[in-house]
Amino acid sequence: MGPILAIRDVHKSFGDLEVLKGVTLEANAGNVVSLIGSSGSGKSTLLRCINMLEVPNSGSVSIDGEEIALSSEGPHRHPTNHNQLRHIRSELGMVFQSFNLWSHMTILENVMEAPLRVQRRPTEEVRAQAMDLLDKVGIAAKADAFPAQLSGGQQQRAAIARALCINPKIMLFDEPTSALDPELEVEVLRVIKMLADEGRTMILVTHDMKFARDVSDKIVFLHLGRIEEEGTVDEVFGNTRSDRLRQFLSAAGHA
Repeated sequence: MGPILAIRDVHKSFGDLEVLKGVTLEANAGNVVSLIGSSGSGKSTLLRCINMLEVPNSGSVSIDGEEIALSSEGPHRHPTNHNQLRHIRSELGMVFQSFNLWSHMTILENVMEAPLRVQRRPTEEVRAQAMDLLDKVGIAAKADAFPAQLSGGQQQRAAIARALCINPKIMLFDEPTSALDPELEVEVLRVIKMLADEGRTMILVTHDMKFARDVSDKIVFLHLGRIEEEGTVDEVFGNTRSDRLRQFLSAAGHA
């Protein structure tokens, strides 16, 4: 069986700024891969290239053996098969820094929206799954509340439940706790750790080195748009080869 995620020689520029300079990365089913690195190293851009929120100028992205169809290379490159893109996006659950919940919908409606509209699944089946997921992340009691009535930690847990309700093959987390106070951060990290323990495939952009150490099968250190170092937790944190990574970990308090 091949990798569930294969990124091959991905380059991405914004105008004259080259953010990704040829990144190649694989993840197998059940892997938790943490992307670490300084601000501006390309972590979030790489994550957004997986579901084509950002389209790479060159290189390829494949999900479960299926390469996303893109036009010829360059700044105007775009997906060419919108049915395929819709299908692939329905297999990728994305959790953003800023929750991105619909403010006019209840928490339950937020979680049900994509399975109903995109996957066209039966309402009662989706409702039952959504309530199970809200219970799982510890906010079933908030199902009928609106996002503004929840704390940041509760909103982020709702966003995780929403991403899970499409039954994704891969979960993508872009700094899921960066907007939260430390005590709320703990609630969200506990949920992500629970998902990791269940064997879910996850790609996680994080600034929390302790958490990356706790949940990851693979750590990928990006520096100036390239993978500077990658390996297991023990290899990257315990047997660091790169001076740049050593400096980064030292600055992060995890030398």
